[in-house]
Amino acid sequence: MNSHFAIFATLALAAGTLLAGPAQADDDRWMIRLRALRIAPADTSDAVPALGLPSDQIHVSSKWAPDFDVEYFLSRAWSTELLLTVPQRHDVTLPGVGTIGSFKHLPPTLTLKYDFRPDSVLRPYVGAGLNVTFISDVNITVPASAAGGQALPLKLERTSVGPAAQAGIDFKLSDRWFANIDAKYVQIRSDVKLGDGTRVSRVKVDPWLLGAGGGYRF
Repeated sequence: MNSHFAIFATLALAAGTLLAGPAQADDDRWMIRLRALRIAPADTSDAVPALGLPSDQIHVSSKWAPDFDVEYFLSRAWSTELLLTVPQRHDVTLPGVGTIGSFKHLPPTLTLKYDFRPDSVLRPYVGAGLNVTFISDVNITVPASAAGGQALPLKLERTSVGPAAQAGIDFKLSDRWFANIDAKYVQIRSDVKLGDGTRVSRVKVDPWLLGAGGGYRF
């Protein structure tokens, strides 16, 4: 899956260069941002007939997390942005049962962005790109009371690759400092499997990533 990420990064840079043309020599090319990020999963899943569960019964918890991103400006209007964070732990729950375990995920996201008003105080933008999510520390078990008399350990796929879309606004505070609000929609999906590898469901986490913070351009 790392090869997908490297290929997309190369294509994004090449596409932006072709679309935007050369940047001004005196432009500041880089921006770094820190945001408080709300991760809000969609909580949709396939039915699990073996457990008598209808669709959309596997819930993944929302949470707050730190967000660090790096942006490189290809021109005044076009840029690429890489969103980074640290692995985030989410609880998994079933209605009427409660928490059945947890997992961690690391969701680096790369987008190609277009800034509608790159020289104004308010700078709205949109973007699209690719998310590669790495899932780890899976510890999920359906208790015996909900699994027909025997506890049922479950596994998740270790990686997910999917599209991402974003929109946001940079607010210029000074020559180099900016305030920022940003919203991303990211496709994150994983098969749910038994210990022997049998697929029993598919979870569509598909979270909204809602962030607010500040940035420094240089």
